[in-house]
Amino acid sequence: MVETDMTKVFMGSEDENKEKQGSIVVPIDEDMDTVSSGSPDTVDELAMELATIQQSAKRIAIIGSRNLPITHQQMIETLTTALVMQGNTIITSGGSSGTNAAAIRGAMKANPDKLRVILPQTIGQQPSDVQNQLIGVPNIIEHPDRAMMTLADASRVCNREIIDECNQLICFLSHTSKTLHNAVQYAEEGHKVITVFYLD
Repeated sequence: MVETDMTKVFMGSEDENKEKQGSIVVPIDEDMDTVSSGSPDTVDELAMELATIQQSAKRIAIIGSRNLPITHQQMIETLTTALVMQGNTIITSGGSSGTNAAAIRGAMKANPDKLRVILPQTIGQQPSDVQNQLIGVPNIIEHPDRAMMTLADASRVCNREIIDECNQLICFLSHTSKTLHNAVQYAEEGHKVITVFYLD
């Protein structure tokens, strides 16, 4: 799992970025011993993750906090647009603001057919601004069977469904986001490729 401080992702000089792009990380002996002493399952998991990363087109889930500064929302929107333009399919949930809303905007700009929105409940149970944002989205999955659940419980189930459908998870969260931490843990248990951006 890759853990990244969101506030540092888009910073750094051009020279620093060039150095990072050209660098190769070589495991030291201690790391080699750790890998070699693991079970065969560990090797299989690493091979599976490598194969996922090398796929030309992936199903990428993007979920995260609703409480984001506009600059972070713009970054997520740009990232999502770029991922779709590379042929990837984006899976997210509804949202009037924050991560999910930015992912929807970014995917819709590039190719609406490459966007899949899974709602925790039904469109009718979403706030009016979320319903307006979903106009024109061709692939929306509703769950009337969760209509009687609380939104918090329905959202937890929804996050798991989104993760089940993806090859890779990108999550934007703070260290206090319990629901999102649970989603990341679930993705780890499912051996997904995970990138986590911490916002605090």
